Amino acid sequence: MAIQRLSHIGLCVANIERAATFYKEVFGYKNRGVLKIGKEADALLDLKSTDLDVMYLQRPGEDTRIELLHFKSPGTEISKKVRAVNLTGITHFSFRVDNMQEVLALTKKYGGHFIESSYSEYKDFGVASCMITDPNGTRIELLQAPGDPNLLPGQS
Repeated sequence: MAIQRLSHIGLCVANIERAATFYKEVFGYKNRGVLKIGKEADALLDLKSTDLDVMYLQRPGEDTRIELLHFKSPGTEISKKVRAVNLTGITHFSFRVDNMQEVLALTKKYGGHFIESSYSEYKDFGVASCMITDPNGTRIELLQAPGDPNLLPGQS
């Protein structure tokens, strides 16, 4: 098969250090490297005069990386509201947690936001879930469920 792996998920951020601190402290990511990218990426990114700082984060023992992108030029456009989940494209990503309250406290401490109205329990499966946002408004689901975290909720 020609596909080797999912390489990374890119997140545009207003402040790369603040975003990195959030993902490191809340979810245990480690810095895997930084890049400075210039106008050679203009065609790929469909931008002009690109001046971009990139930081790759990865959790120990996991394959997929998060790529934090901070555009010094042409600048970063900051969204005024959280992206709706019924828009086409990536809606959120999800972390399986064993202590939701601990993760919610860290989320607040490091600049994220708990969307309190999103809290849901699925008692038939012993599952609780909610949505948070990172400091840039990226929607993240927290899923607390019993059993093997590699299985889907409700599977045994």
